[in-house]
Amino acid sequence: MVDRAPVDWLLDSDPALRWQVERDLLGAPEGAWAATRARVATEGFGARLLALQDPDGQWAGGAFFPRGFDFEGPEAAEGAGQPWTATTWSLNSLREWGLDPSVLTDTAERLAANSRWEYDDLPYWGGEVDCCINAWTLANGVWLGADVGGLAAWFVEHRLADGGWNCEWVNGSTGSSFHSTLNSLKGLLAHEAATGGTDDTRAARRAGEEYLLERRLMRRLSTGEVVAPWVTRLAYPFRWFYTVLNAADYFRAAAVLDGTPPDPRMAEAIEAIRAQRQPDGTWLQTRRHPGRAWFEVDVPAGEPSKWLTFCASRVLQWWDAARAAVAR
Repeated sequence: MVDRAPVDWLLDSDPALRWQVERDLLGAPEGAWAATRARVATEGFGARLLALQDPDGQWAGGAFFPRGFDFEGPEAAEGAGQPWTATTWSLNSLREWGLDPSVLTDTAERLAANSRWEYDDLPYWGGEVDCCINAWTLANGVWLGADVGGLAAWFVEHRLADGGWNCEWVNGSTGSSFHSTLNSLKGLLAHEAATGGTDDTRAARRAGEEYLLERRLMRRLSTGEVVAPWVTRLAYPFRWFYTVLNAADYFRAAAVLDGTPPDPRMAEAIEAIRAQRQPDGTWLQTRRHPGRAWFEVDVPAGEPSKWLTFCASRVLQWWDAARAAVAR
């Protein structure tokens, strides 16, 4: 059963969140949540971010960093946090908020013509060498209708021997990263949902999922220890950071696409999420990832987060319903 008090609180939110609450927590008919979803283009977060798009199709004049970003300056110093305003981050937000891609008229074409990666001046839709960047480009590309089939194949070619991915492969890393693997999986899932994928990309996704499941979404395979404190520090927006909630929400989406039940190896991670639920049914923001943003979409650290509460509630509702069905 859905706890009505938190859901009523969640419904009093920006259309970018409200439509997802209606669809995924309340099971509202498509006509209801689709009408709310359409408002993302004209109200609130979505409209604000759309208004900030440059005439050349970019945001902040850059692919991954704003134009003129000083890579030697204080904003690039350790702990300062990278800016979250450039094109890739802005597209990620609009896509995750459910914006109808037809609103972004000719954006894919304008980016193909005008946007280049800060790494080696490579063309935007071809990606670069970073797994996470390429994953977001793959997801944004299929969303906007760009030709990113070659980028999907890139993930097959760059999967590491242990099954996952690591953005530091270019510097010689041979072991996968939780962060890089999850972000790569998200890109492959988006590609598969849109196109059906290929035998090779589907196999790569399965291997990457196995990498995380073998580790129970939170533990080192070698020692069984929790990989790091950040694994249970829930924060929204997720950005590029791995947490058990970010991972569990991916596995929920993958299971929905595949028509499969939850993998029991997720149980410990699910209980780590459940343990952070407050008596009033909310989850607290643990931190804001530092770095320049166009505007804030969630609360400061220590306050109840609507986005985290929605994501955690959706994961637990999916998990509990599936486990109950097995028990019957």
